[in-house]
Amino acid sequence: MRALDPEVVDAVWQAVSPLVPTPGETHPLGCHRPRISDRVCFEAILIRLTTGCSWVDAERLMGAQVSDTTLRGRRDEWVAAGVFDRLVTEALCAYDRIIGFDLSECSVDGSQHKAPVGGEGTGANPTDRGKSGWKWSLFTDRNGIPVGWATDGANRHDTVLLGPTLSSVVDRGLLAETETLHLDRGYDNGVVRGLVAELGLDDLICAKRRKSGTAAGKKLVPLGMRWPVERTNSWLSNFGQLRRNTDRRSAHRLAQLALAVVFLLTAKLIDWRSRWSP
Repeated sequence: MRALDPEVVDAVWQAVSPLVPTPGETHPLGCHRPRISDRVCFEAILIRLTTGCSWVDAERLMGAQVSDTTLRGRRDEWVAAGVFDRLVTEALCAYDRIIGFDLSECSVDGSQHKAPVGGEGTGANPTDRGKSGWKWSLFTDRNGIPVGWATDGANRHDTVLLGPTLSSVVDRGLLAETETLHLDRGYDNGVVRGLVAELGLDDLICAKRRKSGTAAGKKLVPLGMRWPVERTNSWLSNFGQLRRNTDRRSAHRLAQLALAVVFLLTAKLIDWRSRWSP
């Protein structure tokens, strides 16, 4: 997986290290055990994200350099300090400054995945025999770069997640630059069209069904530029903890999704640099 490329890992760590909060002195005599390196914890969090393993297995894969309890605590510290949110904002700004978003043709689509331990932000997956699952809704530009997203239970319809997804794009100040929005057939209703119009998007294209002229009857014809978001959903699904999430809190899933997006963007920026290197 590209996220495990040492060059990509080092680049992301250089962005993470300034954002990590400085620990305070908690022991009155100052005689507690030395604090585990943030870099070690970062690498263990990455291993869990990419492989989908448990915290205990991540501890083993790191050669017992750090305990699973410490990893959970460090993750919670970083989530509370907004490290992952600030990191993904920095990565998006870097991509926009160096390569630039192409918002002429944008797409939104949802992706459902397993969440076997349940918890907040999960629900019965109608496509997986009612087993517990979660879903993300992704807004991407013409090249499939994610610029906004939202999560909820797998039992929530994609149209319910459209509003929060577009709101996340509004918060980044990018929705006003969007020219055309592509959605699949499930979004084609008056509520969605009213929401899109209210947000100032005049050009909306939804996939339609037409007669194929064969014995098969009707088939779905994807109109426009929906394949980039579907490809990006596939890329993100390669991360084990996104494909089969074992966290119980929505904040932890959002942190993992943000970190996966950061690695995706970092790999794109490295490829862009290599493309123009002699």
